[in-house]
Amino acid sequence: MLDLVAVREGASVSEAIAIAVQTAQHAEQLGFTRYWLAEHHNMPGLACSSTAVLVGHIAAATKSIRVGSGGIMLPNHAPLVVAEAFGTLEAIYPGRIDLGLGRAPGTDQVTMRALRRNRAETEEDFPREVAELQQLLGPQQPGQRVIASPGADSHVPIWLLGSSLFSAQLAAQRGLPYAFASHFAPRMLMQAIDLYRSNFVPSAALAKPRVVIGVPLVAASTDEEAQFLASSIFQRVSGIVRGERKSLQPPVDNYLQTREPQERAAIADFLAMAVIGSPATVADQLKKIVEVTQADELMLVCDIFDTTLRLRSLDIAAAAMAA
Repeated sequence: MLDLVAVREGASVSEAIAIAVQTAQHAEQLGFTRYWLAEHHNMPGLACSSTAVLVGHIAAATKSIRVGSGGIMLPNHAPLVVAEAFGTLEAIYPGRIDLGLGRAPGTDQVTMRALRRNRAETEEDFPREVAELQQLLGPQQPGQRVIASPGADSHVPIWLLGSSLFSAQLAAQRGLPYAFASHFAPRMLMQAIDLYRSNFVPSAALAKPRVVIGVPLVAASTDEEAQFLASSIFQRVSGIVRGERKSLQPPVDNYLQTREPQERAAIADFLAMAVIGSPATVADQLKKIVEVTQADELMLVCDIFDTTLRLRSLDIAAAAMAA
């Protein structure tokens, strides 16, 4: 599961974080493998900006599920700081921490400048910084002058994330696992994972390709109820299209029917990989996704306004995958 820690309309950041903890505990009980948090900044409707802090909070509230970043936006941080933070997390929760890395800012241009100050990022920086992180989290080398402490020799698993071909190729070259952001940018999914698999070079970290793909999920008792609950997500996407960031809104009837055709098309494009429906519909759609992509894992994104119904949605998905 990937959690953006949505702040619901009329609720607080504290409540959003408490819901994330409750959801992670439920996902763990259902047998989910991972619970990742995503880094975003200057977005009032999301409470996930301090990603490493949230990773530690969720790990403390769970027992066995892997917890990680999906991802840390590496251009916003010095690799040494990331290595020390995740090395510390690995020392506290051994064998349970993942470090997913992205190369986008996770915010707007003004906030990006506030995060990076005068630092100008180029396309060549991301591969270099990934290599630096691999070295900092790996065994200490003779004569190595900069050591992540904690972090050195922790071997925190590094994942590369992306929605284009750049990170797919880099992950293949480095022999790293790869997660594609098809939960919001599905257009290049098949091309990216084909490129990754065909160019994969085995490494000490990974013997064969490993692909995770993002899947928006809204499961309910009926297809009609699922479409109603999904209107909260439709409203979020509409806000992104219009440049209006808001808290997660309660569902409304017939939301899509009130939108202009261009806006409906944008929502459909954004959510092309979404699985929305009854238990039977969800089971059928998840099966088709796995068959077409041959993904090793599905990373579900489930932002339903009502927390109880969100947990029920995960129940339905877990039952479908078990079957």
